[in-house]
Amino acid sequence: MNLEKLDKILENEPAFRKKQALKFIFQDLNETWDEATIFSKETREKLKENLSLKIDLEILWAKDKKSAKALIRLDDGVAIETVLMKSEKRNTVCVSSQAGCPLGCAFCATGKNGFIRNLEYWEIIEQVLIFARILKNEFGDERVTNVVFMGMGEPFLNYENVMKAANFINSKEGFEIAARKISISTVGIIPEIKRFADEGKQFNLAVSLHAPANESRKKLVKVCDQYPVEELIKAIDYYIEKTNRKVMLEYSLFQDVNDSENQAQELVGLMKKKQYYMVNLIEYNEYEKKGKGDVILIKSEKERVEKFKNILQKGGIEFAERFRFGRDIKGACGQLAGEHRPGSEKE
Repeated sequence: MNLEKLDKILENEPAFRKKQALKFIFQDLNETWDEATIFSKETREKLKENLSLKIDLEILWAKDKKSAKALIRLDDGVAIETVLMKSEKRNTVCVSSQAGCPLGCAFCATGKNGFIRNLEYWEIIEQVLIFARILKNEFGDERVTNVVFMGMGEPFLNYENVMKAANFINSKEGFEIAARKISISTVGIIPEIKRFADEGKQFNLAVSLHAPANESRKKLVKVCDQYPVEELIKAIDYYIEKTNRKVMLEYSLFQDVNDSENQAQELVGLMKKKQYYMVNLIEYNEYEKKGKGDVILIKSEKERVEKFKNILQKGGIEFAERFRFGRDIKGACGQLAGEHRPGSEKE
């Protein structure tokens, strides 16, 4: 679904034909050009030959039908993942921005699989398209309401394609999803956080912090060596000053690593502009290290989580708690694609 081919295919057509084609794909959610009777038979054949609407995928649904993971096979054989999370008020699609990831965070299955390549902007967009079709066809014309760039890869290491995809998802030609319902997550690439702040967009920023001090954070996030916590917080505050928008700090709780009462107090101390921060406490979706079977990190015990939350609450910090989902569909980012990469036992 290389959208850059569309201009070439329609080069001899009136300018409005491209808008019609985009509407046919992304709003009408058609899956074959055979129904595009607005085009001549000759043009339809060109579109079918050069811009297939078929997506090579495998869908795994959780038992409760509240989440689904799609494994997508791209043109070059690379496998990536995207996830749908359903709730009463929203349908959120979590998209990948890279095939694999070069950062190797300790808690992330994607990083353990290594880095393959950046995704093109249309390869990001088609992840939303998959679930837009499913919601329409299987759930009575429901639609995607939110998109989060929190899947495989570091979005800010593929900045141009991520921003192009986000702008398209937001646009009238795309899915018309409000900018404030699109969130982009980063592990803390400071130059791109500042660049993002200067974009003048209403997209949300989320930062995977996971620890309040460099010593503990380096155990989890290798890039902390390059971008220390103090400088990261300065970049976040720059974003807040430029946009006047809240920032979500993602914080996965790991037993005896980042879940102590002292660390909770340190976390409160980091947030000088408390009204602009929201902490998302994440229950760790454990996975086994490939080939060894030993769990790398263990989720925090309930008692420790409660103490951590109490300190945030007393410190005046807004927080939410996100629980694990999709263990029966290998819900952690990269788990399923890792089994389908070249050379794996699943190939």
